[in-house]
Amino acid sequence: MNSFRPMLALSLLIVLTFSLSSCEVIGDIFKAGALTGIIGAVLLVLLIWWLLNKIRRR
Repeated sequence: MNSFRPMLALSLLIVLTFSLSSCEVIGDIFKAGALTGIIGAVLLVLLIWWLLNKIRRR
């Protein structure tokens, strides 16, 4: 059961990666403003870092 959790997290990350269109995301960031884009990018990097740490510990 413990080996199932990293696979689930990785699967969700892959689904999210393919479900978001990069052009759409970049366009929305520019519409919202630079500060919002910077905050969003930092949050995204922190989320990915957190997920990778969770996967490595198991």
